[in-house]
Amino acid sequence: MPTTGLRPSPSATSATATPTPTASATPAALPLAGRRIVIDPGHNGVWTRRELRKVPSGNGRTKECNSSGTATNAGYAEHAYNWAQANALARVLRARGATVRLTRPDDHGEGPCVNLRSRLANQLRADALVSIHADGSLARGARGFHVIVSTTMVGGATVERASTALAKRLRHALETETTMPRSTYIGGGTALSFRSDLGTLNLSERTAVMLEMGNMRNATDAALLGSATFRTRAARALADGLEAYLG
Repeated sequence: MPTTGLRPSPSATSATATPTPTASATPAALPLAGRRIVIDPGHNGVWTRRELRKVPSGNGRTKECNSSGTATNAGYAEHAYNWAQANALARVLRARGATVRLTRPDDHGEGPCVNLRSRLANQLRADALVSIHADGSLARGARGFHVIVSTTMVGGATVERASTALAKRLRHALETETTMPRSTYIGGGTALSFRSDLGTLNLSERTAVMLEMGNMRNATDAALLGSATFRTRAARALADGLEAYLG
């Protein structure tokens, strides 16, 4: 058959089509981009008698600069747990785009007194302040986490309501994403504790809560708090709670 005059079909042309952008070409949105979060690893790496001096704690009251914190029966110090958990949370939050600051630089020296713990959050106009602690109750069978909210914050009733809302988000995340149960000895099953004696929370102008992540004097809780796997899961849960609150 003669081929003279035949034109190549469109599929045979050498023209290169403009590639269609794929999903991988567009960076995924960071859910906490633009958010500022301050994490307070409770207590300090070193305790000296200087920390017995009284400082303002809000409501015209004073309190010791800081306490040494508690420890497990095996000697794992609360300040060390607080530092490890705070840094695990900071890593997750930063990966989601948040700007994160800690109230103390390391777990080796004396950090700020309780009246200064919320100052960084106030100065940065942070979206949230989360203070990480673990409890040391000797009551029989006492275990589990609870979240503390101040009833007398310098930020006023609006900040107190916001702090309660954050506390509930964090409570939901911890109880659904980790194996640490609600407190059996604080909050009457709600895992919420409302107090007026904690300078870190009282002196906050920003949304702020304090977490007692478990009872270090309970063997089951102590094993969890000492586990890097638990701390990783807890960090993700806390980040999810913060994201749900801020979203």
